[in-house]
Amino acid sequence: MIRGRLLRVAEAEHVLLVTMHHIVSDGWSMEVLIRELSALYEAFARGAGDPLPPLPVQYVDYAACQRSWLEGGTGEQQARYWKEALAGAPVLLELPTDHARPAQQDYAGATAGVRLDAELTRRLKELSRRHGVTLYMTLLAGWAAVLSRLSGQQDVVIGSPTANRGRSELEGLIGFFVNTLAMRIDLSGSPSVVELLGRVKAVSLAAQSHQDLPFEQVVEIVQPPRSLAHAPVFQVMFSWQNTPQGRLELPGLTLSPVASVHVTARVDLLLSLGEAGEEIAGAVEYATALFEPETIERYVGYWRRLLEAMAADDAPAIDRLPLLSAAERQRVVFEWNATETAYPQEQCVHELFEAQAAKTPDAVAVEFEDSQLSYAELNSRANRLAHHLRGLGVVPDSRVALCVGRSLEMVVGLLAVLKAGGAYVPLDPAYPAERLVYMLADSAPVALLTDSASTTVLTGCSVDLPVIDLTDARQWAGQRTERWTGPCGGCSGCGRGRWSRRGRTGRCGSGGRPRRS
Repeated sequence: MIRGRLLRVAEAEHVLLVTMHHIVSDGWSMEVLIRELSALYEAFARGAGDPLPPLPVQYVDYAACQRSWLEGGTGEQQARYWKEALAGAPVLLELPTDHARPAQQDYAGATAGVRLDAELTRRLKELSRRHGVTLYMTLLAGWAAVLSRLSGQQDVVIGSPTANRGRSELEGLIGFFVNTLAMRIDLSGSPSVVELLGRVKAVSLAAQSHQDLPFEQVVEIVQPPRSLAHAPVFQVMFSWQNTPQGRLELPGLTLSPVASVHVTARVDLLLSLGEAGEEIAGAVEYATALFEPETIERYVGYWRRLLEAMAADDAPAIDRLPLLSAAERQRVVFEWNATETAYPQEQCVHELFEAQAAKTPDAVAVEFEDSQLSYAELNSRANRLAHHLRGLGVVPDSRVALCVGRSLEMVVGLLAVLKAGGAYVPLDPAYPAERLVYMLADSAPVALLTDSASTTVLTGCSVDLPVIDLTDARQWAGQRTERWTGPCGGCSGCGRGRWSRRGRTGRCGSGGRPRRS
């Protein structure tokens, strides 16, 4: 479980490799190892005996005590707490990723450095003191808020390691004591910064008072849905490194650490921080199967800006604080929305569609779930329905109600109404019946287009107009597939023209100018 290897790379240069399995050590143990190695080397180098005092307890004693706690009332009480705290928790934190999540979790990873300057660190400490929370709680609150904003989820579970050395006699032991606590943070109701800090404080204190139950037993108790694609309970962690940091000092030697490359990721994201002088520093460990380095840098930037806003003003709602930099806001809000484009002013939308259908009749025009229609098929169906609507009395300026769920039929209906010269009145099937009744009465449509699923919604509505079920095309199957070219009935000319466009500049075949609608 532990081994050492001394490599000679030159006459007076060596590399000491110490490999410790995580099953017998943790972050706190490394400081103990460094401190004791320094003391033993110094003593043995001058011929003295072992200077270390005997340990009051051994790890086996801790293991026996832990088993006794868990088999008694403490274990039952803590099991009840975690079962209630995590009941109904989200299975997955659905962050925007650069790559689709693999069917089986890939543990390849990388790290990106994180640093908060001295001024921001000072202001975060002041914010923490002002509201009676620790710096850890403040940073965790900001991390949870960013994860909530990115995922769109207001219920966020974050794993957080704890040293789990609540007794002083355990502080000098090398062993695996660390436990991971599942911090479930509620961001619903648009809490202010102060309110969120209070929620995080309550969750943190409750979790730490129930930290003795090993996380693997928490998973067994909660029984979350399991998947090979991600870790159970949480997929993002936050680690605060405040354990004593020892320094290896060996008499007669000049020592320096050997850099190592981090290539693993235990979860999707792990933010690990600690105090470095007057600053806060650390790193983000991330799964390279999901994220690109640029995305991680951007997410860290969001978190830093949110912390700056929290420190500047603790009154606003946490979900109203800015995340984007000025450059990114300019790009997202303005540049990406500069979608103006030139299009023929003398043609209507359905006419532009018909032109495209003539160019690419076999290309896919619309797709829904496992079904799709080509431009030619969509145009043909819409033309048949348009002829049917004209037979029902639809003319320019007529309104046709459309109460249809998302489907291929919805697009057919929209195009058919435009082709017949009418205007469609969209009715959301999810609206209350009273709202639908009001909209039907107010718009006074000539006909109502619906589908089999939405018909039940309209059952309680008193509808005194033709109702067309778009899922049953037998009503207009015999109609022509060519577009409508009958008298428009809406221009100032002879009345015998062909309808082409309502508007200020459109003209019918007879030369008359259509009335402005």
